[in-house]
Amino acid sequence: QVQLVESGGGLVQPGDSLRVSCTASGFSLSAHNTGWFRQAPGEEREGVACIDSDGDTYYKDSVKGRFTVSRDNAKNTVDLQMNNLKPEDTAVYSCATDLVCVGSMIGMLSNSYLGQGALVTVSS
Repeated sequence: QVQLVESGGGLVQPGDSLRVSCTASGFSLSAHNTGWFRQAPGEEREGVACIDSDGDTYYKDSVKGRFTVSRDNAKNTVDLQMNNLKPEDTAVYSCATDLVCVGSMIGMLSNSYLGQGALVTVSS
């Protein structure tokens, strides 16, 4: 059974950093394009970062230079390091796998898996 479990969300101030992590079970992340989506209140879910099976990374334009996605194959985890956070980064962040990642476009497929999510709130 495939399971994705996020951890590390919380409340931070603008300009702070935060790291969210995702632990997978039931399959190997290294064989799949894996990444992070977020959904703000009243907004559509959007892909923000992806790491493909070769280790290449892709980012939504608005997070380039601030967010870094990484994968630990031994631990079967994927992390998202978020620096210089802004209020508009406030959202539920969910990890997902089996993605399409091209340039700054990160999308889900019909067979994609999505975790429950971790809330990140950026507020002063």
